[in-house]
Amino acid sequence: MTTSDLTVVVADSNLTPLRARFEAALPAGTAVRWPDPRDTAAVEAAVADADVLVSGQCSAGTAAVATRLRLVHAAGAGTEKIDVAALAPGTQVANTFHHEDSIAEYVVSAAIMLRRGFLRQDSALRHAEWDSPAYDPASPWMDSLSAATIGFVGFGHIGARCWRRFQAFGAGGVAVTRRGDVDAAAQRLAWSGTIDDLGTLLETSDVVVVSAPLTEATAGLIGEAQLSRMRTSAVLINVGRGPVVDEDALYHALDTHTIGGAALDVWYRYPSGGHTGAPSRHPFEKLDNILMTPHSSGLTRETFVRRADDIAANIGRLATGEELRDVVAVAR
Repeated sequence: MTTSDLTVVVADSNLTPLRARFEAALPAGTAVRWPDPRDTAAVEAAVADADVLVSGQCSAGTAAVATRLRLVHAAGAGTEKIDVAALAPGTQVANTFHHEDSIAEYVVSAAIMLRRGFLRQDSALRHAEWDSPAYDPASPWMDSLSAATIGFVGFGHIGARCWRRFQAFGAGGVAVTRRGDVDAAAQRLAWSGTIDDLGTLLETSDVVVVSAPLTEATAGLIGEAQLSRMRTSAVLINVGRGPVVDEDALYHALDTHTIGGAALDVWYRYPSGGHTGAPSRHPFEKLDNILMTPHSSGLTRETFVRRADDIAANIGRLATGEELRDVVAVAR
């Protein structure tokens, strides 16, 4: 078995339940510290002589005291909170995914709940009202996924995995991406295009899945003009980043039923500490056509088991001098 004298600091609370599994997968002789991620002083004290920091964030202040670091490994895709420029030259920054299966489950589940009216029916039956055309002729017939066209705004590993799940229901699909490099025939999509084709996608889709990353080019990509092109029965599911869809325009479109509904797992405001805080300046919670979740679409035990295994394997490679996988940056 590989042995090492590495010191690893884990400052990610999502890995705490997997502590035994993670430590067992590390090379023998690895010292592991688990400071409270919320305690900056404790993290900085732990990382001062460490070789590896497992965390999705590393500020300039933390980097300044962590002069021995050779690797900062995020237990997720996001590395935007790691100040690469402040790290010692040569420090590698890596990430890991494995959330695509869980996110795909969320997206398909949300599409079914919204298109079938399950949220509305659940609320009605809690008040003894049977909201079904079998009991109330005024109740609308709902649509299955087999009749749906799924429009993907972004078609990376998340969009592609979602599409595989939707295909099992017999749905059709279209996609737009920044580069327009999706092979529609190979992916069994009706067509694919660039962001210039976004309007056509919105006009022809029953479910719009947003998984595009947040950049200067995508901020506000879907605003009032774009939402107005969606069908009144169509639903929007955002698992990318909140601001890709304009906050004011989306609230107005839902409030006025310009679109049929939305499932939002990514938001415009996040708690600065603790677990409470309104996700928007608008009262989305008062709307009857929205599924609200706290950025949890990818958060399953299976996601983090695979992430923990990936990180441990990369630390093993570091110990033996092998090339690391999933490196996204190297401090210069």
